[in-house]
Amino acid sequence: MRYIHQLDIWPKFIWDHEQITSALGAVRSRQGRLIGRMETLGFSLRSEAILQTLTLDVLKSSEIEGEFLDPMQVRSSIARRLGMDIGGLVSSDRHVDGVVEMMLDATQNFDKPLTEDRLFGWHASLFPAGRSGMHKITVGAWRTDSHGPMRVVSGIAGRERVHFEAPSAERINREMKDFLSWFNGSTNLEPVLKAGLAHLWFVTLHPFEDGNGRIARAIADMQLARADGGRDRFYSMSVQIRQERNTYYDVLEKTQKNIHAIKMGIDITGWLGWFLSCLDRALDTTEQTLASVFKKAHFLESHSAELLNDRQKIMVSKLFDGIKGKLTSSSWAKITKCSQDTALRDILDLVEKGILIKDTAGGRSTSYSLKEL
Repeated sequence: MRYIHQLDIWPKFIWDHEQITSALGAVRSRQGRLIGRMETLGFSLRSEAILQTLTLDVLKSSEIEGEFLDPMQVRSSIARRLGMDIGGLVSSDRHVDGVVEMMLDATQNFDKPLTEDRLFGWHASLFPAGRSGMHKITVGAWRTDSHGPMRVVSGIAGRERVHFEAPSAERINREMKDFLSWFNGSTNLEPVLKAGLAHLWFVTLHPFEDGNGRIARAIADMQLARADGGRDRFYSMSVQIRQERNTYYDVLEKTQKNIHAIKMGIDITGWLGWFLSCLDRALDTTEQTLASVFKKAHFLESHSAELLNDRQKIMVSKLFDGIKGKLTSSSWAKITKCSQDTALRDILDLVEKGILIKDTAGGRSTSYSLKEL
């Protein structure tokens, strides 16, 4: 099997401009309307929307790779690093902090050049212990292929299916210099298309021993921040890619195996078309997410006179985000790591303040819900 990086014309990309232009125009218009709408909001609502978006972005980018982070740790880590004054902060481990630091550096410092050293720092942040699972890996440096070619495979041992094989390690230094020169250079390429192309180009090079997908999405987010011209993030490609994970990998594999290129270049119309449609659907998802954010903010503002402790703030937020099962004193105690007596006092206090109501359905344990405004 041959791949696009093995072609003589690599990395010269082409696409059907007529087919892409219409989709690009629609997406850019929606981005502009969303940003304009968010600029009319008050500071607290904007901050909550940003925090919600960034939290989901970190969680879902990791989930795409099969890694599930603690939502409260991610939210707290982001809030601390952005200096947001919110209640219910919890401590976060160094792995969560590392993933957050990479994402924030990409989106908050989008106007700074992307360098080899910066990428090495991102990679080291993803793997603070120098391991991927049980395996020791090369961290903060390009891969060496000491254990064989870099391949993306699936299936059980001995019956693996090879989806992709990356360029050899000896090519990576030169290939990455070319990529970074292009990414940091000025071109006539539309900024959103550049985000899609950067994602494809980087993940095809697969320059690290692990973490390439997450870094590729961080690079795309960095370029989308450049396209938007601001640090505030109100939509997440990673959230949508997580929902379309199988399609994402299928389109990527098909593009990387598209060796039927012509002298003019490697046709990536299919990839860019999917990238733009995924971004369009991400904006749809954002509308749903922000509706929840606004509802939560309105609810909390309506109860701003009541003093809530950190446990209560955590649980009210979780109730809006949707917790599994019913809210009981036992589940409250387990989530907030307090005694059941303390949990019951917290709950009854919220009932007295008109924030929670006792559910009418019977059962072995009394359960509670948020009171509708």
